[in-house]
Amino acid sequence: MQGNVTATPLRQESVFYEKITLTQEAQPPTDSGRHRIGILGGTFNPPHLGHLLMAEQVGNQLELDEVWFMPTAKPPHAPGKKTIASQHRLEMVKLAIEDNPLFRLQDYEVNQGGKNYTVDTMRHFVEQYPQSDFYFIIGADSANDLHTWKDIHQLSELVQFVGVRRPGMLPYKGDIPVLWVESPLVDISSSEIRLRVYLEQSIKYQVPAKVEAYIKEHELYDFSM
Repeated sequence: MQGNVTATPLRQESVFYEKITLTQEAQPPTDSGRHRIGILGGTFNPPHLGHLLMAEQVGNQLELDEVWFMPTAKPPHAPGKKTIASQHRLEMVKLAIEDNPLFRLQDYEVNQGGKNYTVDTMRHFVEQYPQSDFYFIIGADSANDLHTWKDIHQLSELVQFVGVRRPGMLPYKGDIPVLWVESPLVDISSSEIRLRVYLEQSIKYQVPAKVEAYIKEHELYDFSM
């Protein structure tokens, strides 16, 4: 398989969501015989415990076979957003997910370089992995911005969007089908972590210990971003 995706992890018991509506909730498990892959994209600058919790909850509740962490080379939906070298972000993701057999690092977009559009990436994956169904994981705040994504209606035919719902989230008002998964509230952001590092404050328990050590070893975020 593409990138570092090589093995199928153990399945975890939970519930699987099948036919969807805009607000579909849990349904009994079904077994289509197809490989179910979740994708969590982002800059991961740096990856933190909120990312891991989101991926774990979706993977467990939807009985996914794998969850891919897919760092982007240059975020198309955040003009002017700064990020560090992709190799650092790839290495931090690898360290963050290495103890979870459900998780995989997917380096396709970084290897492609430039500005990555999700619809182009998913066209590639659907062609490469015809026996797989894809579940694209987004935060609740991103769901209401889906209408701004390139070729969003075509993209919604290639993937099932999965929104991670948290307490106090704004109601979803879009017309793109989104499958909602409940998750505990963890108020952590990469931008706040970068600021804390810059201000020489602790980031312990906000990122995995190995990610914290990597940031210190390579002196990342020692400038304002």
